[in-house]
Amino acid sequence: MDGQPSAEVIAEIKDIPIYRASLEQGHFPLLDKPEIARGFPDNWMTPRLAAALKTGDAEFVLSTGTHHARMQIIRPPYFLLRSYYQLWSEHPDLAATWEADCRRVSLTTVLATEHVARVNAAKRGEEPAAVPDAADRQLDARTSYVNLRLDPALWERADVVRMLAEIDAARQTHPRGWYHLDCSSYHLAHLLRKIGTWHLWDAFPPPASIIHAYEYTPVNVRRFLEQHFACPIIDLFGSTELGYLFSSDRRGGYRPHLDRMSVELLPVAPGSEIFQLIVTSIRNPYMPLVRYRSGDCVRTRDGTPDPAKIARFCGRVKELLPTPHGPVSQGDLDRLIGAASARVFVHQLQVSGTDEARLAYTTFDGNPVQAAEAAALERGVRELTGRHCRAEHRTRLPIGKSGKYAWLATDT
Repeated sequence: MDGQPSAEVIAEIKDIPIYRASLEQGHFPLLDKPEIARGFPDNWMTPRLAAALKTGDAEFVLSTGTHHARMQIIRPPYFLLRSYYQLWSEHPDLAATWEADCRRVSLTTVLATEHVARVNAAKRGEEPAAVPDAADRQLDARTSYVNLRLDPALWERADVVRMLAEIDAARQTHPRGWYHLDCSSYHLAHLLRKIGTWHLWDAFPPPASIIHAYEYTPVNVRRFLEQHFACPIIDLFGSTELGYLFSSDRRGGYRPHLDRMSVELLPVAPGSEIFQLIVTSIRNPYMPLVRYRSGDCVRTRDGTPDPAKIARFCGRVKELLPTPHGPVSQGDLDRLIGAASARVFVHQLQVSGTDEARLAYTTFDGNPVQAAEAAALERGVRELTGRHCRAEHRTRLPIGKSGKYAWLATDT
């Protein structure tokens, strides 16, 4: 299958300038982020879009870059939120908390919190406060954001006490004491560690359901969360420009949510069983994307490029590590680490030259792993990457300016 668009897609995009040449040639090449940005927004402008921008039915936003440049896009207001709510309401493990009208508390990057504060301030014609109060962090009647620091490892006791109080306030609005926790898995793991350190368990009401959706979740972080919660813990995969495409179930398998979308998989390199995700989507009526290279990597159950067999999402194409055996993804290293030691929390592979690597890591309990586990980590990295490796315990690894961790650091 070459992924060429259907008649339905053609009808949706026929007036959009960026697709004019492809429509004339009858063939659509892969669409990359630089091409989307070239001539923006004129390359997307149609009379329909111009009218929508005037009425407020469409708006300009930035994609959520992790360690790469952010991209300007056009979409309906609350496009991603509506995608989230639809998935929450339809997911078999989560629908009960949606139908019960649970409040949603979001514990994620400070950039997300600041975005909500900016939107609310703009509605009032004001600049956002340096430290937004709880009202300014309320996205809608159902969702509020609680994190105010870039690095959750640096949360102080007062930060945690405040967040727990806001979580409890959301819980108290529900007759059964339910709330839904939306999070970055790393942020939630940090919160659990802080709660344990300061003996604040009595102040932390357990959620009725959990979604983590902001970045790759390592095997060990997933295990750590599952040890602390009995409720469903569901992973969502999506992006600002596409909405949500897949969700996990309680057993770890992935379910597609491809409303007005299709997906194709292409190998990231000849012979590789890591595939890049190519998406055609008309879900966003103002910026439909045809054969869009999202930049995400997946592996399938049998190593074939069948989207129905996606087994796991394993990182970003731009963050693949070249090795003599082919590219290595974030997910490949993560599975190795999870098999060698369940105690590793945050980790970063730091590579230099052509044959050296250092695996910097923190642990959930703050202590180095045992010698046998360290040796297994070093041996595994050497076998995976072809590099001599030294494992080094750290008390903290710095977080990126996006509020997300980089799994790979290259000394150029």
